[in-house]
Formats: sequence, C-alpha cells, structure tokens
Amino acid sequence: MKILGLVVNPVAGMGGAVGLKGTDGRDILNKAVTLGAKPIAPARAGRFLIELKSFNTGINLLVGAGDMGEYEAQKASLPFTVIEERKEETTAEDTKQITRDMVRKKVDLLAFCGGDGTARDILDIVDVRTPVLGIPTGVKMHSAVFAVSPESAARIAVSFISGDLPLREAEAMDVDEEAFRDGRLSAKLYGYMLVPYEPNLIQSAKTASPVTEDELRNQAALAIYLIEEMKPDVIYIIGPGTTTRTIGDLLDEKKTLLGVDLFCNKRIIAKDVNEREILKKIGGREAKIIVTPIGGQGFIFGRGNQQISSAVIKKIGIENIIVIATKHKLNELKNLRVDTGDPALDRKLRGYIRVITDYREERVVRLT
Repeated sequence: MKILGLVVNPVAGMGGAVGLKGTDGRDILNKAVTLGAKPIAPARAGRFLIELKSFNTGINLLVGAGDMGEYEAQKASLPFTVIEERKEETTAEDTKQITRDMVRKKVDLLAFCGGDGTARDILDIVDVRTPVLGIPTGVKMHSAVFAVSPESAARIAVSFISGDLPLREAEAMDVDEEAFRDGRLSAKLYGYMLVPYEPNLIQSAKTASPVTEDELRNQAALAIYLIEEMKPDVIYIIGPGTTTRTIGDLLDEKKTLLGVDLFCNKRIIAKDVNEREILKKIGGREAKIIVTPIGGQGFIFGRGNQQISSAVIKKIGIENIIVIATKHKLNELKNLRVDTGDPALDRKLRGYIRVITDYREERVVRLT
C-alpha cells in the first residue's frame, strides 16, 4: 500500500488578511493574532483531505500530531497514523522532525500545508530524496512546489501515487519578510525539490516583469487610462505590483509596491491596509478593486494580496473587479487563476474575464 504523509503548519497564512505579508517568527505571529488573524491552514488541510477521501484510494495516511494534521484527518473520518506528539505551540523544528520521521518511514509522497517558509523547512530535510507537494496556505508562495488549490493538490497526490504522473525538480524560493514588509521584494532560490509534474494543477515560480522601455510604456498607458476612468467619491482598492504602482506614480502619490492601498478622488486615503481596515473604510460606499496577476503564476487573488479577501470581494461585488496586465505579462500566461479561500466564490469568479492591456484596449481571458 502506498504511503502519503501530511504535515500542516497551523499558523501558515495567518499574516495575509491582516497585511503582515507572512508569519515567520513568534513576534510576527503574535502581532497577527493581536490584529485579529485567524488560522486558515486547518480549513485548507481539511479541503485537501475531503477531496482525497472522495477518490476512495485506500492510501496509508501518516499525519503530524494535533494541529499538524491529526485533527483534520479526524474530521475527515480518514484512517491515519500519527507522527510525533501533540503540542500546544508548534515551531519550524516540529515540522522538520515530523518530516524526518516520514522520510524514515519512506512515504511515497509528502504533502504539506504552508507557504515558502514551510517549504524551506521541508527542503532542509528531504532535499531531492522524497517527492513533495505543497498545499497552498501561506502568504508568500513564490515556489514552484505548490498546487493551485487544496483540491488540486489531492488530485495530484492520487494521480502520482497511482503512477500516472512523473516527477520533476521544482524551485523552492523564499523572500526576506522584513524587506517584504518594507516594500522590497528580495527573493532567493534555496534549492530544488522533487514534485509531481502536472502543469495545469501546479503553479509556476513567480517571475518578475522585465524592465524594458516597452513594458514601462505599457504600464504608463494602463495607468493613464485607469486614472481617466476613476469616478468621483468611489473608493479604489488597488493591489500590489509594479503595474498598479504606476497609477500612484502618475498621481504623485506614493503607493506601496507590495501592499494594498485605498484611493479616492485620485488621492491615497489609506496605505498598506488589511482586510479589517478595507471593510471599515468602504462601509456602504461604492468601491472597486484593481488588481494585476502575478507574473508566471497568473493569480489575481490569493497570492500576496490576501487582504482583498473573499469577504471584501463579496462586499464589493465581482462586477466591480478591474484586472489590468501588460501585454508581455499576459502573453506569458496560459490563463488567470483565483484562490480566495472560499471555493464557492472561486467558482463564481471562474469563466472569462476582461483584462485591460493598454490604453482603451482589452482582452478576454480565461479565469480558472
């Protein structure tokens, strides 16, 4: 019988909605909790396990103790074996120890709930000896080891264990969180891990936009058009990225590169806001969301902009979402993606969406 390991980082992703851009370190985790952050890893692990159960494969499941996988396996009513002991508070070393134990037990695939930081912890132990698969849960997910959703991760796991998928070496990336919070993206390649290869269900590594004259001109043309179209007294929730930052540059307003800012009447009214602040500011007012997809990955929600949460999107209405992308970026993407954490909302968003690509130019793009 094939063996599937599951380890859950129970605090992964908690910094997203509160705008902290990660939860590496106890101080940042405590700050996230103070700001009202709620655990999201258990729910994502649960979605993975429920989808896994639907295949009725008879996989031998090993899970981390307590919050690190055991509790969600219990809720899913799946048979499992527990690795290590339950703890009130868990650390990166707990992730590593559970991983060591699973490697010793020769798991056929090690799935983990977390982000880039958790991927690094796993990498420290498995190197390229054990196949791994990331269930997307973190704030920072630049690595190419993550499935596009928990359900996709389950489908990949079943296909791989059934012998239907090959393996490939995929990049494990991470960013400097302190630099990230200061608006500087300092990404580093830490190594490679073996990952089941399913190009439609595994995200690519994040890629940066090229700094070329054509790209800069395209960004400026997009910004000019959006500024012309801005309506009086409407709040514009503008997501991170170099393309969206150009809007602030042309308005002589210093928009944060990696945060979410609120504009009204062509001025910033709140910078680097979190979910709670967005909901408070918009109240019952008319508002629109402006986002640009992540280069190489195509996500417009759920990667790096978790402040624009499912609650925010539902409050504003999907008809008030504006997606912008330069022609080069869009040409490099097969389609756009969403992973809001709310499967029902994701289903409503999927289909085809208009993307503004230049001054008064649009393209209809598939959103999956």
